[in-house]
Amino acid sequence: MDRSRIIVTAVVLALLGAIVPIAAMFHLSWIQAVQKEHERLQLFASRAIARADISRGDATAALLQIDQFTGIHCSADHIARMRQLTINTRSTEEMGYFENGLLKCSSWGLTEGRVAQTVPDFTTRDGIAVTARMQPVMSEGHLLMALRYKDHNVLVDPVRFVDVIVDPGVQLALTTETGILLGALNGPDPARIETIIAGPDEGIDDDLLFATARGTGWIAVAAEPKSQILDSVRQQRLLLLPLGAFMAAFIIGMVVWLSRRRLSPLGELQIAVRKREFIVHYQPIVELRTGNCIGAEALVRWKRPNGSLVRPDLFIPLAEESGLITAITDQVIALVVFDLNRLLVADRSIHIAINLSATDVSTARVLPVIEKALQHTGIEPQQIWLEATERGFVDINSARSTVVRARELGHAVVIDDFGTGYSSLSYLEGLPLDALKIDKSFIDTISTNSATSSVTPHIIGMAKTLKLKIVAEGVETQAQADYLVEHDVEYGQGWLFARPMPAAEFIAYCRQAKAPA
Repeated sequence: MDRSRIIVTAVVLALLGAIVPIAAMFHLSWIQAVQKEHERLQLFASRAIARADISRGDATAALLQIDQFTGIHCSADHIARMRQLTINTRSTEEMGYFENGLLKCSSWGLTEGRVAQTVPDFTTRDGIAVTARMQPVMSEGHLLMALRYKDHNVLVDPVRFVDVIVDPGVQLALTTETGILLGALNGPDPARIETIIAGPDEGIDDDLLFATARGTGWIAVAAEPKSQILDSVRQQRLLLLPLGAFMAAFIIGMVVWLSRRRLSPLGELQIAVRKREFIVHYQPIVELRTGNCIGAEALVRWKRPNGSLVRPDLFIPLAEESGLITAITDQVIALVVFDLNRLLVADRSIHIAINLSATDVSTARVLPVIEKALQHTGIEPQQIWLEATERGFVDINSARSTVVRARELGHAVVIDDFGTGYSSLSYLEGLPLDALKIDKSFIDTISTNSATSSVTPHIIGMAKTLKLKIVAEGVETQAQADYLVEHDVEYGQGWLFARPMPAAEFIAYCRQAKAPA
């Protein structure tokens, strides 16, 4: 992912990080406020059920008591007893006695006219027949509820069943299980009530918030307009918005931190390693006397998704410092095998030099990696040279062990950039090396009067004494090449011969530059 995509992604994530927690807290405040209101409405509905049970219990007790009357029905004593029970029972408005299905007398006295028993809407488990709505004959008041047991009945004002103290704006209703409205407080719409009791126990019906409670034979509904919960929503938001703001700040901070990490040089390098953005260019190594191409040095390049190349000096030090260099080396090995397998199998005289990090030299970790990469390819180990700078040989004992093992596997080992680090003749004498590469800075002094111009022949002489092959780096002029040939330097690489090039170009160059057998 390039920088622009990372920046765009970071901006989007930061916006989401700012918006989503706040929006979530707004939504949660609404959910919690609704839940709180549902619990409150549920409490009112439950109280209505309890109040209805009390009212029905009082009326039932009165019916059971009058049923025990043993005197003459509709006598003065009977009527007086019914009147007494009506007065003493808070929920009852009137009591009556039926004979042969007709009302004969009531707590008001003897009945004139023909008043028949009504068909009950439902009968409770204890045998009380309930008629939800009927017109009292004697009082001729508003519609009352009738409860009948055997030959007696009582009339109850439906308001008694919802005689519950509620908060302002709360509507309360009591219905039968079949939807018959028994009583109401603050006037809920009967049609709306029927819809509510047919659904779940709590919810929101259009602009109405409701909760229900179910008892024996009836259902209580408590409801209020949604506008009633705005104060509760505001209270919940005051509690939750600081949490949402903290979460938003935390998420934005994490996005900024992660983005800065990914946009940092190390972060980008980590992405490049993970996405295998590295390629290999090959700088030919030629035999100075003949001009034959005898191999190449594999030079890693970082190719960004946009096609641009990052110079090695800009990322190799960071890779070495961060430990990513080992993963990059492994990718280089795999690329060399992929790019040049056919060439190396076809021409055994060609070798490819792969640069090793100080970690690779001190731990020998890379040797099994190379061995595995070469399996079943037909490439011989001696065709893979291993190069390490002088810094890789600081731990001389570990380095010696790695060099010995590499040479046992068939690889040639080369010390790179000799003369620019900390090595000395003791390093060369203590390590079983195969070749030495003279750094470009010394080649540049050939045929000049600089103070270091005399160092080059000493390095050449030292290598000859130790019977090491010599590769001159950075050869750019014919005069330099002639000097090196004159001093019996075997190999050279540099812009005089060819610049680093992709695999296809190197293969073509190698075949063209190689002298015929």
